[in-house]
Amino acid sequence: MTQSEMALLRWAGLPARVAVAVWLLGLAGVLAGLWRPQWYWALYFLLTVATLALAMQWTKALRERYIREAPLPRFLQRKLRETYPHLTAKDCELVERGLRQFFLACMRSRRQFVAMPSQAVDALWHEFILHTQAYKQWCAQALGHFLHHTPAEALGRKRTHNDGLRRAWFWACKEESIDPQAPTRLPLLFALDAKFAIPNGFRYVADCRLMGAPDRTAADGSAGGSPHCGTDFLDGGYAGSAGDFGGAGNSDGGTGDGGSDGGGDGGGSGCGGGGD
Repeated sequence: MTQSEMALLRWAGLPARVAVAVWLLGLAGVLAGLWRPQWYWALYFLLTVATLALAMQWTKALRERYIREAPLPRFLQRKLRETYPHLTAKDCELVERGLRQFFLACMRSRRQFVAMPSQAVDALWHEFILHTQAYKQWCAQALGHFLHHTPAEALGRKRTHNDGLRRAWFWACKEESIDPQAPTRLPLLFALDAKFAIPNGFRYVADCRLMGAPDRTAADGSAGGSPHCGTDFLDGGYAGSAGDFGGAGNSDGGTGDGGSDGGGDGGGSGCGGGGD
């Protein structure tokens, strides 16, 4: 990315704050009787709104490109292989791609909670956070705010986590042109733990209807147990907003910045699987 594009990402929120401040100042002046509204104010307002909308779309596109292309610290893959020695260098590259897919889901989720569905990707994310300055800079450029780490989760009884997993599922599927309601394969983020036999990892299959319903009596989705299915995200038996993938299914395509600091559900909550 060019220096000008990096600067735009760094100061992406400034034009909107300036525009709001100008209009608040104008409104205060009208209320105080310092000046009267003029017809050209409406034109200025429309031009401001249109300009900000274009700037937001451009910023969104730049953030997506940054997440996909910006280099991560090289030592992260080495640390991941220390945690999982059976992984090859190529395997670690796929896990890194899974982390990028997770960051894209957070960016597109309009500051709603997005849960982490992979233990392998979670381990890489945790190592990245320990490299504090690089991670802080990455978050500022990719998301516009710091994204706190919370542990990986599988579908269970907690609504907040399930809605967050549904958002992760929805955006990971969209990234790979998979129908989240009728998947024929898994997106990378949900396939990694089983693919690499991650100890205590979470196992998923695309559609249980294609293989017969698994035994759920003691399933936790961990490696070696019964898998969760892509169609589980539409199962009303799990708590949470299944019909619209935790709100992601009602989105207009992911404008806005994903993730935030907290650990709750809905607007203003954080990315990750649970408490910090």
